[in-house]
Amino acid sequence: MPHMDLLRQAEEAAIARNAPLAVRMRPRSVDEIAGQQDFLGPGKLLRRMLQANRISSLIFHGPPGSGKTTLAYVIAEQINCVFHKLNASSTSVGQVREIIEQARTALAATNRRTVVFIDELHRFNRAQQDVLLEDVENGVILLIGATTENPFFAINSPLLSRSTVFKFSPLSEQDIIALLRRAIADKEHGLGLYNIQATDEALAHLATISDGDVRRALTALEIGVLSQAKSGAQEIIFDLVAAQESIQQKALQYDKAGDQHYDAISAFIKSMRGSDPDAAVYWLARMLVAGEDPRFIARRIAILASEDVGNADPRAIMVASAAYDIVERIGMPECQLTLAQATVYMACAPKSNASAMAIWQASGDVKENRTVPVPVHLRNAPHPKMKEVYGYSQGYQYSHDFPGGISPDQDYLGVGKSYYTPTDRGYEKHMAAYLEWARKLREPGTDKDKQAQP
Repeated sequence: MPHMDLLRQAEEAAIARNAPLAVRMRPRSVDEIAGQQDFLGPGKLLRRMLQANRISSLIFHGPPGSGKTTLAYVIAEQINCVFHKLNASSTSVGQVREIIEQARTALAATNRRTVVFIDELHRFNRAQQDVLLEDVENGVILLIGATTENPFFAINSPLLSRSTVFKFSPLSEQDIIALLRRAIADKEHGLGLYNIQATDEALAHLATISDGDVRRALTALEIGVLSQAKSGAQEIIFDLVAAQESIQQKALQYDKAGDQHYDAISAFIKSMRGSDPDAAVYWLARMLVAGEDPRFIARRIAILASEDVGNADPRAIMVASAAYDIVERIGMPECQLTLAQATVYMACAPKSNASAMAIWQASGDVKENRTVPVPVHLRNAPHPKMKEVYGYSQGYQYSHDFPGGISPDQDYLGVGKSYYTPTDRGYEKHMAAYLEWARKLREPGTDKDKQAQP
């Protein structure tokens, strides 16, 4: 057995020496972890849980490279637990059950609890997640699940109710630069044995292009340094050119069926509604660069043209219609010009949701209140007997027969309800003036011939 232990230690040491820089530079304590101060800062929830050694099962939700796996390792080490790492996409229920049995044995024999870290937990189906429930609740295992998906949709409610959810944010550029400098200086785990001269511009470029993913930044740094070291360079100059050659163009984190999709389109719509063309164009660009379907964006522009611009600018719906037609006909990349034009038009147009409010309120009345019958004088009478016997269409006043095209004594609804209240913005102020003029024409005793149309 001692011989086997020595072999395993030698094996693990060899793996550690050859591990990527991002793995070797993983923090060993909570204080070394960059970012996530919302819950790891002094006095914050997770730090207090660690200090009290009262860790419940945890769900880590956030983008790749934000430190979810690293924090799981640190937690297991700090509270002296056995650690098992699994990936949900390649783990069976049988493997999970086997680890749970090992956890029971370890707890009984050594009084040590077991942390089971499951990466991509959202890939477990309902049955697989249910296997964990009893032992999570009983404390046999401490589950730490990591997911890039919204846990409130991707994780079963019973498992969520037994866990504490922490939302990870992408690391800031300052945090990533600090970690890159730490890796350059670290002689034991990092690149400190090399004579590296790294410029501020190079590190800033990696921090920007990595887009909050410290793993990508460290990998690029290692490639840039080792490629020069292999060529025999005594002094390694890691400048902006070396940084640019060591990292690919950034790949946006964008899931067309996930939070990024809904958050981006929400920001896009709200920016147009808020009359901010600069923000609206940025969110448009972010969606298009990430590969969003331009037809989806065109549909949202068309909806906004009616919902938020409305009759304040009746041309907006024509612009939206033309934009959708052009997007369908020419596609990307050319249709980005059309989408940008339509986006800017909507953002700069006067706003009114009066017509939208009208249909929402009327629909509510139709659904919730007594159905209003069509007034008899407005009903269709295709057969003469329908007018003679039922009275359909009798008393109807043909508007064009009256001054101003307004019949003086005609009720079109019968319940005296008002739904459309035009604003004083854009073209709608002219509509408001027209409706006020029409109202006065209907008043008894008004001299219709002297009422000039606005």
